[in-house]
Amino acid sequence: MKAKITNNNVIPVPILRRYSQYLRLEKAFSANTLDAYMRDLQKLIDYYTGEGIDFREVTLEQLDRFAASLLDRGISHKTIARVLAGVRSFYHFLFVEKEIRQDPTELLASPSRGLYLPQVLSLDEIDQILQSIDQSKDEGIRDHAIVEALYSCGLRVSELCNLTFSDLFLEEGYIHVRGKGNKDRLIPISETAIEELRRWFVVRQRVNIKPGEEDYVFVSVQRGRHLSRITVFHNIKQYAQLAGIQKEISPHTFRHSFATHLLERGANLRGVQAMLGHESISTTEIYLHLDRQHLREEILTCHPRNTKKRT
Repeated sequence: MKAKITNNNVIPVPILRRYSQYLRLEKAFSANTLDAYMRDLQKLIDYYTGEGIDFREVTLEQLDRFAASLLDRGISHKTIARVLAGVRSFYHFLFVEKEIRQDPTELLASPSRGLYLPQVLSLDEIDQILQSIDQSKDEGIRDHAIVEALYSCGLRVSELCNLTFSDLFLEEGYIHVRGKGNKDRLIPISETAIEELRRWFVVRQRVNIKPGEEDYVFVSVQRGRHLSRITVFHNIKQYAQLAGIQKEISPHTFRHSFATHLLERGANLRGVQAMLGHESISTTEIYLHLDRQHLREEILTCHPRNTKKRT
């Protein structure tokens, strides 16, 4: 296997080796093509690891969310289509090898065949999640600030985990983010999020920070090291469950909500694109679809003709 699978604790290595042999021998893939397929499979493994998904029990909806997470990272529709082709290949192999009883990718649509609209939280749901965080604990004060920062600034989870004190310009009301492709951007931050950060800073002073970790904003209270993406994913899902939110929630959900709420309230599409760090405007336009879908639902609910008909 030329492309090394790293950070894998969800798909057994023997299965990956058999899949690699299947591609090389039965599909007669070249070394470069095999390498590309295994690299794309790593993206799926990373997603499963962050979401705590069992690869044998994955659903079509979860795979759709995986595709949405690729779109959120600014990956082109063409590349996403290629990655999903690899996902279908892998699950076809698992089905043929009787590792799974049903292929969950049979109805998995590529971007060219359908547009997936990401999950979005309402303001009430965001408040419910915030209220579910126990702020009598140091971790709760930190996580309260994390949720506010995710929603206030539309950050990717990797951007949040890598945020440093040298990135903060709180007096000016901005933070600096180095996003995908090492591209820098400045993002306005709300007064509420600033207040939550400052509350966390008071608590953070009591944490025994490990050498080399001093500049990171969000650290583990116990270990003194900066938080990992997986830890943030896990904590967010726990708070959503405590809040009774039935939707599948991840840190990306706050990013989707950030963009959708801005556009619903008349924000400029190019401005939202800049704040999200999307290279292509077409990636940002997905949130216009969400806005139009919301508008359609509002019309169907509130328009007097529809109200009269229901009555």
